[in-house]
Amino acid sequence: MHSLALRLSAALSALTFALGSCAPTAPPPVAEAPTLTESSEMKPSTTPAAGDASEDLQQRLTPLQYQVTQQCGTERAFTGAYWDHHEPGIYVDIVDGTPLFSSLDKFDSGSGWPSFTRPVEESNVRELGDDSHGMQRVEIRSSKAGSHLGHVFEDGPKPTGMRYCINSASLRFVPVDQLEKEGLGRFLPLFGRKPGAAPATATETAILAGGCFWGMEDLLRKIPGVVETEVGYTGGHLDNPKYDDTHDSKSGHAEAVRIVFDPAKLKYEDLLVWFFRMHDPTTLNRQGNDRGTQYRSAIFFASDAQKTAAQAAIAAAEKKWKKPIATTLEPASKWWPAEDYHQDYLVKNPGGYTCHWLRD
Repeated sequence: MHSLALRLSAALSALTFALGSCAPTAPPPVAEAPTLTESSEMKPSTTPAAGDASEDLQQRLTPLQYQVTQQCGTERAFTGAYWDHHEPGIYVDIVDGTPLFSSLDKFDSGSGWPSFTRPVEESNVRELGDDSHGMQRVEIRSSKAGSHLGHVFEDGPKPTGMRYCINSASLRFVPVDQLEKEGLGRFLPLFGRKPGAAPATATETAILAGGCFWGMEDLLRKIPGVVETEVGYTGGHLDNPKYDDTHDSKSGHAEAVRIVFDPAKLKYEDLLVWFFRMHDPTTLNRQGNDRGTQYRSAIFFASDAQKTAAQAAIAAAEKKWKKPIATTLEPASKWWPAEDYHQDYLVKNPGGYTCHWLRD
Protein backbone atom coordinates (compact mmCIF):
# COMPACT_ATOMS: atom_id res chain seq x y z
CA MET A 1 0.00 0.00 0.00
CA HIS A 2 2.84 2.40 0.87
CA SER A 3 4.53 1.61 -2.46
CA LEU A 4 1.32 2.38 -4.38
CA ALA A 5 0.82 5.62 -2.48
CA LEU A 6 4.43 6.62 -3.11
CA ARG A 7 4.07 6.00 -6.85
CA LEU A 8 0.83 7.97 -7.05
CA SER A 9 2.40 10.86 -5.15
CA ALA A 10 5.50 10.71 -7.31
CA ALA A 11 3.37 10.71 -10.45
CA LEU A 12 1.54 13.85 -9.32
CA SER A 13 4.68 15.72 -8.35
CA ALA A 14 6.33 14.55 -11.58
CA LEU A 15 3.86 16.76 -13.40
CA THR A 16 5.26 19.78 -11.59
CA PHE A 17 8.85 18.63 -12.16
CA ALA A 18 8.20 18.12 -15.87
CA LEU A 19 6.93 21.68 -16.30
CA GLY A 20 10.49 22.83 -15.98
CA SER A 21 12.69 24.22 -13.31
CA CYS A 22 13.52 27.63 -11.91
CA ALA A 23 13.45 30.41 -14.44
CA PRO A 24 16.96 31.02 -15.84
CA THR A 25 18.42 34.50 -15.96
CA ALA A 26 18.25 34.40 -19.77
CA PRO A 27 15.89 32.41 -21.99
CA PRO A 28 17.45 29.05 -22.88
CA PRO A 29 18.17 28.37 -26.54
CA VAL A 30 15.66 26.31 -28.43
CA ALA A 31 16.83 22.71 -28.27
CA GLU A 32 15.54 19.38 -29.43
CA ALA A 33 13.72 17.29 -26.83
CA PRO A 34 16.15 15.25 -24.74
CA THR A 35 16.51 11.61 -25.69
CA LEU A 36 18.00 8.60 -23.94
CA THR A 37 20.99 8.68 -26.27
CA GLU A 38 21.71 12.34 -25.61
CA SER A 39 21.38 12.14 -21.83
CA SER A 40 23.46 8.99 -21.49
CA GLU A 41 26.41 10.04 -23.66
CA MET A 42 28.04 12.16 -20.97
CA LYS A 43 31.47 13.65 -21.34
CA PRO A 44 33.68 12.99 -18.32
CA SER A 45 34.00 16.07 -16.13
CA THR A 46 36.99 17.45 -14.32
CA THR A 47 37.05 20.12 -11.64
CA PRO A 48 36.99 23.49 -13.40
CA ALA A 49 39.29 26.35 -12.49
CA ALA A 50 37.81 29.26 -10.54
CA GLY A 51 35.78 31.52 -12.79
CA ASP A 52 35.33 28.86 -15.45
CA ALA A 53 33.59 30.74 -18.26
CA SER A 54 30.26 29.74 -19.72
CA GLU A 55 31.96 29.07 -23.06
CA ASP A 56 34.30 26.58 -21.41
CA LEU A 57 31.37 24.77 -19.81
CA GLN A 58 29.62 24.60 -23.16
CA GLN A 59 32.72 22.91 -24.55
CA ARG A 60 32.96 20.39 -21.69
CA LEU A 61 29.26 19.53 -21.30
CA THR A 62 26.78 18.06 -23.71
CA PRO A 63 23.97 20.43 -24.78
CA LEU A 64 21.55 18.70 -22.42
CA GLN A 65 23.96 18.79 -19.47
CA TYR A 66 24.52 22.51 -20.04
CA GLN A 67 20.80 23.24 -20.41
CA VAL A 68 19.96 21.39 -17.18
CA THR A 69 22.79 22.58 -14.94
CA GLN A 70 23.23 26.14 -16.21
CA GLN A 71 19.78 27.06 -17.56
CA CYS A 72 17.52 25.19 -15.14
CA GLY A 73 16.34 22.74 -17.78
CA THR A 74 14.58 19.42 -17.19
CA GLU A 75 15.19 16.20 -19.09
CA ARG A 76 12.24 14.06 -20.10
CA ALA A 77 11.11 11.41 -17.64
CA PHE A 78 12.40 7.86 -18.27
CA THR A 79 15.11 9.08 -20.68
CA GLY A 80 18.03 9.82 -18.37
CA ALA A 81 21.01 7.53 -17.89
CA TYR A 82 20.40 6.92 -14.18
CA TRP A 83 16.65 6.67 -13.53
CA ASP A 84 16.89 2.84 -13.64
CA HIS A 85 20.57 2.51 -12.67
CA HIS A 86 21.45 0.13 -9.82
CA GLU A 87 25.26 -0.15 -9.65
CA PRO A 88 26.78 0.66 -6.23
CA GLY A 89 28.70 3.91 -6.03
CA ILE A 90 28.48 7.69 -5.67
CA TYR A 91 26.79 10.22 -7.96
CA VAL A 92 28.78 13.46 -8.33
CA ASP A 93 28.14 16.89 -9.87
CA ILE A 94 28.78 16.68 -13.62
CA VAL A 95 30.35 20.16 -13.48
CA ASP A 96 32.95 19.88 -10.72
CA GLY A 97 32.83 16.32 -9.35
CA THR A 98 31.43 17.19 -5.90
CA PRO A 99 29.86 14.06 -4.31
CA LEU A 100 26.09 14.51 -4.12
CA PHE A 101 24.20 11.23 -3.69
CA SER A 102 24.84 7.57 -2.85
CA SER A 103 23.37 4.54 -4.61
CA LEU A 104 22.50 3.27 -1.12
CA ASP A 105 19.96 6.09 -0.76
CA LYS A 106 18.51 5.65 -4.27
CA PHE A 107 15.02 4.24 -4.77
CA ASP A 108 12.46 3.75 -7.53
CA SER A 109 9.90 6.52 -7.10
CA GLY A 110 8.07 5.68 -10.31
CA SER A 111 8.64 9.25 -11.53
CA GLY A 112 11.15 8.46 -14.29
CA TRP A 113 13.93 10.53 -12.71
CA PRO A 114 16.70 9.35 -10.33
CA SER A 115 15.33 9.65 -6.79
CA PHE A 116 17.21 9.69 -3.50
CA THR A 117 16.16 9.93 0.15
CA ARG A 118 19.03 12.26 1.08
CA PRO A 119 22.34 13.75 -0.08
CA VAL A 120 25.48 11.83 0.76
CA GLU A 121 26.75 15.01 2.52
CA GLU A 122 24.21 17.66 3.50
CA SER A 123 26.65 20.54 2.98
CA ASN A 124 27.14 19.68 -0.69
CA VAL A 125 23.62 20.71 -1.73
CA ARG A 126 21.51 23.77 -1.02
CA GLU A 127 17.80 24.46 -1.23
CA LEU A 128 16.24 27.46 -2.96
CA GLY A 129 12.65 28.59 -3.22
CA ASP A 130 11.21 28.19 -6.72
CA ASP A 131 7.92 29.93 -7.56
CA SER A 132 8.09 29.46 -11.33
CA HIS A 133 4.97 28.33 -13.19
CA GLY A 134 2.78 29.69 -10.39
CA MET A 135 3.86 26.96 -7.94
CA GLN A 136 5.84 26.85 -4.75
CA ARG A 137 8.62 24.29 -4.97
CA VAL A 138 12.07 23.72 -3.51
CA GLU A 139 14.91 23.68 -6.01
CA ILE A 140 18.11 21.72 -5.34
CA ARG A 141 21.51 23.04 -6.44
CA SER A 142 25.04 21.87 -5.78
CA SER A 143 26.68 24.12 -3.18
CA LYS A 144 30.04 24.63 -4.86
CA ALA A 145 29.36 24.85 -8.60
CA GLY A 146 25.78 26.07 -8.24
CA SER A 147 24.57 23.46 -10.73
CA HIS A 148 20.83 23.04 -10.99
CA LEU A 149 20.05 19.43 -10.01
CA GLY A 150 16.29 19.13 -9.63
CA HIS A 151 13.72 19.53 -6.84
CA VAL A 152 13.00 17.96 -3.46
CA PHE A 153 9.56 16.76 -2.35
CA GLU A 154 8.19 15.60 1.01
CA ASP A 155 6.72 12.34 -0.27
CA GLY A 156 9.69 9.98 -0.01
CA PRO A 157 10.05 6.71 1.92
CA LYS A 158 11.37 6.26 5.44
CA PRO A 159 13.60 7.09 7.20
CA THR A 160 13.76 10.67 5.82
CA GLY A 161 10.40 11.00 4.10
CA MET A 162 12.12 13.07 1.40
CA ARG A 163 12.43 12.53 -2.36
CA TYR A 164 15.28 14.30 -4.12
CA CYS A 165 14.12 14.20 -7.75
CA ILE A 166 17.28 14.75 -9.81
CA ASN A 167 18.11 15.09 -13.51
CA SER A 168 20.51 12.40 -14.75
CA ALA A 169 22.15 15.04 -16.92
CA SER A 170 23.38 16.88 -13.81
CA LEU A 171 25.17 13.79 -12.50
CA ARG A 172 28.18 11.60 -13.19
CA PHE A 173 28.43 8.17 -11.60
CA VAL A 174 31.56 6.85 -9.86
CA PRO A 175 31.45 3.08 -9.17
CA VAL A 176 32.75 1.74 -5.86
CA ASP A 177 35.96 0.38 -7.38
CA GLN A 178 36.86 3.87 -8.69
CA LEU A 179 36.08 5.88 -5.53
CA GLU A 180 39.59 5.91 -4.11
CA LYS A 181 41.10 6.72 -7.50
CA GLU A 182 38.86 9.80 -7.73
CA GLY A 183 39.61 11.00 -4.21
CA LEU A 184 36.36 9.67 -2.77
CA GLY A 185 37.83 6.89 -0.64
CA ARG A 186 36.12 8.25 2.48
CA PHE A 187 32.85 6.79 1.18
CA LEU A 188 34.17 3.23 0.86
CA PRO A 189 33.04 2.19 4.41
CA LEU A 190 29.44 2.81 3.29
CA PHE A 191 29.91 -0.14 0.96
CA GLY A 192 31.75 -2.36 3.42
CA ARG A 193 35.21 -1.49 2.08
CA LYS A 194 38.21 0.11 3.79
CA PRO A 195 40.17 2.97 2.17
CA GLY A 196 43.55 1.81 0.94
CA ALA A 197 42.53 -1.83 1.24
CA ALA A 198 41.62 -2.75 -2.31
CA PRO A 199 41.17 -6.51 -2.72
CA ALA A 200 44.18 -8.39 -4.07
CA THR A 201 41.93 -10.02 -6.68
CA ALA A 202 38.76 -8.77 -8.28
CA THR A 203 35.79 -9.78 -6.16
CA GLU A 204 32.04 -9.40 -6.34
CA THR A 205 29.53 -9.03 -3.54
CA ALA A 206 26.13 -10.67 -3.21
CA ILE A 207 23.48 -10.16 -0.55
CA LEU A 208 21.05 -13.02 0.03
CA ALA A 209 18.32 -13.68 2.59
CA GLY A 210 16.74 -17.05 3.26
CA GLY A 211 15.68 -17.26 6.90
CA CYS A 212 17.84 -17.27 10.02
CA PHE A 213 21.24 -15.98 8.97
CA TRP A 214 23.12 -18.38 11.27
CA GLY A 215 22.43 -21.42 9.10
CA MET A 216 22.68 -19.52 5.84
CA GLU A 217 26.13 -18.18 6.64
CA ASP A 218 27.39 -21.59 7.77
CA LEU A 219 26.56 -23.15 4.39
CA LEU A 220 27.60 -20.19 2.26
CA ARG A 221 31.08 -19.92 3.81
CA LYS A 222 31.88 -23.47 2.66
CA ILE A 223 31.17 -22.88 -1.04
CA PRO A 224 34.37 -22.89 -3.13
CA GLY A 225 35.10 -19.37 -4.34
CA VAL A 226 33.55 -17.58 -1.36
CA VAL A 227 36.14 -15.21 0.13
CA GLU A 228 34.27 -13.92 3.19
CA THR A 229 30.81 -13.70 4.71
CA GLU A 230 29.07 -11.35 7.11
CA VAL A 231 25.56 -11.49 8.55
CA GLY A 232 23.47 -8.37 8.89
CA TYR A 233 20.23 -6.53 8.21
CA THR A 234 19.02 -4.88 5.00
CA GLY A 235 15.89 -3.94 3.11
CA GLY A 236 14.22 -2.05 5.99
CA HIS A 237 13.43 1.52 6.98
CA LEU A 238 15.14 1.93 10.37
CA ASP A 239 18.67 3.31 10.64
CA ASN A 240 21.21 1.21 12.55
CA PRO A 241 18.78 -1.62 13.47
CA LYS A 242 19.54 -4.14 16.20
CA TYR A 243 18.40 -7.76 16.38
CA ASP A 244 15.31 -6.96 18.46
CA ASP A 245 14.28 -4.21 16.02
CA THR A 246 13.89 -6.69 13.18
CA HIS A 247 11.59 -9.11 14.99
CA ASP A 248 7.82 -9.08 14.54
CA SER A 249 8.63 -7.36 11.20
CA LYS A 250 9.01 -4.04 13.04
CA SER A 251 11.85 -2.51 11.02
CA GLY A 252 11.18 -4.23 7.70
CA HIS A 253 14.73 -5.59 7.51
CA ALA A 254 15.61 -9.10 6.43
CA GLU A 255 18.20 -11.23 8.17
CA ALA A 256 20.71 -11.54 5.34
CA VAL A 257 24.22 -12.63 4.47
CA ARG A 258 26.73 -10.48 2.62
CA ILE A 259 28.94 -12.75 0.50
CA VAL A 260 32.22 -11.62 -1.06
CA PHE A 261 33.29 -14.09 -3.73
CA ASP A 262 35.86 -14.54 -6.49
CA PRO A 263 33.97 -14.52 -9.82
CA ALA A 264 36.89 -16.35 -11.44
CA LYS A 265 36.09 -19.33 -9.19
CA LEU A 266 32.37 -18.87 -8.51
CA LYS A 267 29.90 -17.21 -10.86
CA TYR A 268 27.02 -15.22 -9.41
CA GLU A 269 24.60 -17.48 -11.31
CA ASP A 270 26.13 -20.56 -9.65
CA LEU A 271 25.96 -18.92 -6.22
CA LEU A 272 22.21 -18.52 -6.74
CA VAL A 273 21.92 -22.23 -7.52
CA TRP A 274 23.44 -22.93 -4.09
CA PHE A 275 21.08 -20.34 -2.58
CA PHE A 276 17.96 -22.13 -3.81
CA ARG A 277 19.32 -25.47 -2.52
CA MET A 278 19.91 -24.34 1.05
CA HIS A 279 16.45 -22.98 1.93
CA ASP A 280 12.80 -23.40 1.03
CA PRO A 281 11.93 -20.47 -1.28
CA THR A 282 8.21 -21.33 -1.36
CA THR A 283 7.35 -20.41 2.24
CA LEU A 284 6.33 -16.75 2.45
CA ASN A 285 8.06 -14.89 5.32
CA ARG A 286 8.97 -18.17 6.94
CA GLN A 287 11.80 -20.67 7.17
CA GLY A 288 11.26 -23.71 9.35
CA ASN A 289 9.75 -22.56 12.63
CA ASP A 290 10.97 -18.97 12.11
CA ARG A 291 8.18 -16.62 11.00
CA GLY A 292 8.12 -12.94 10.04
CA THR A 293 9.24 -10.73 7.18
CA GLN A 294 12.76 -10.73 8.65
CA TYR A 295 12.92 -14.39 7.56
CA ARG A 296 11.79 -13.76 3.98
CA SER A 297 13.52 -15.26 0.98
CA ALA A 298 15.10 -12.38 -0.95
CA ILE A 299 17.84 -11.55 -3.44
CA PHE A 300 19.21 -8.01 -3.11
CA PHE A 301 20.72 -7.11 -6.48
CA ALA A 302 23.54 -4.54 -6.75
CA SER A 303 23.66 -4.17 -10.53
CA ASP A 304 21.60 -4.73 -13.64
CA ALA A 305 23.63 -7.87 -14.35
CA GLN A 306 22.81 -9.30 -10.93
CA LYS A 307 19.13 -8.42 -11.40
CA THR A 308 19.01 -10.25 -14.73
CA ALA A 309 20.80 -13.30 -13.27
CA ALA A 310 18.42 -13.34 -10.27
CA GLN A 311 15.36 -13.22 -12.51
CA ALA A 312 16.70 -16.20 -14.46
CA ALA A 313 17.48 -18.09 -11.23
CA ILE A 314 13.95 -17.52 -9.91
CA ALA A 315 12.48 -18.73 -13.21
CA ALA A 316 14.66 -21.85 -13.02
CA ALA A 317 13.59 -22.48 -9.42
CA GLU A 318 9.93 -22.24 -10.45
CA LYS A 319 10.47 -25.35 -12.58
CA LYS A 320 12.06 -27.35 -9.74
CA TRP A 321 9.70 -26.53 -6.87
CA LYS A 322 6.08 -27.68 -6.92
CA LYS A 323 4.80 -24.61 -5.06
CA PRO A 324 5.17 -20.99 -6.26
CA ILE A 325 8.45 -19.26 -5.46
CA ALA A 326 8.06 -16.55 -2.79
CA THR A 327 11.57 -15.13 -3.22
CA THR A 328 11.51 -11.35 -3.64
CA LEU A 329 13.88 -9.43 -5.90
CA GLU A 330 14.91 -6.17 -4.20
CA PRO A 331 17.53 -3.49 -5.04
CA ALA A 332 20.46 -3.50 -2.64
CA SER A 333 20.06 -0.85 0.05
CA LYS A 334 21.94 0.20 3.16
CA TRP A 335 23.78 -2.73 4.78
CA TRP A 336 23.86 -2.92 8.58
CA PRO A 337 26.24 -5.55 10.07
CA ALA A 338 24.65 -7.65 12.80
CA GLU A 339 25.97 -7.76 16.35
CA ASP A 340 29.27 -9.58 16.92
CA TYR A 341 27.67 -12.56 18.65
CA HIS A 342 25.74 -13.34 15.44
CA GLN A 343 28.87 -13.40 13.27
CA ASP A 344 30.13 -16.96 12.58
CA TYR A 345 27.55 -18.17 15.10
CA LEU A 346 27.71 -21.87 14.25
CA VAL A 347 31.51 -21.78 14.22
CA LYS A 348 31.44 -20.40 17.76
CA ASN A 349 28.55 -22.67 18.76
CA PRO A 350 28.90 -26.05 16.99
CA GLY A 351 25.60 -27.91 17.05
CA GLY A 352 23.66 -24.67 17.53
CA TYR A 353 20.26 -23.95 16.00
CA THR A 354 19.84 -24.08 12.24
CA CYS A 355 16.98 -24.92 9.87
CA HIS A 356 19.13 -25.02 6.75
CA TRP A 357 20.54 -27.93 4.76
CA LEU A 358 21.56 -28.58 1.19
CA ARG A 359 18.88 -30.23 -0.96
CA ASP A 360 19.65 -32.39 -3.97
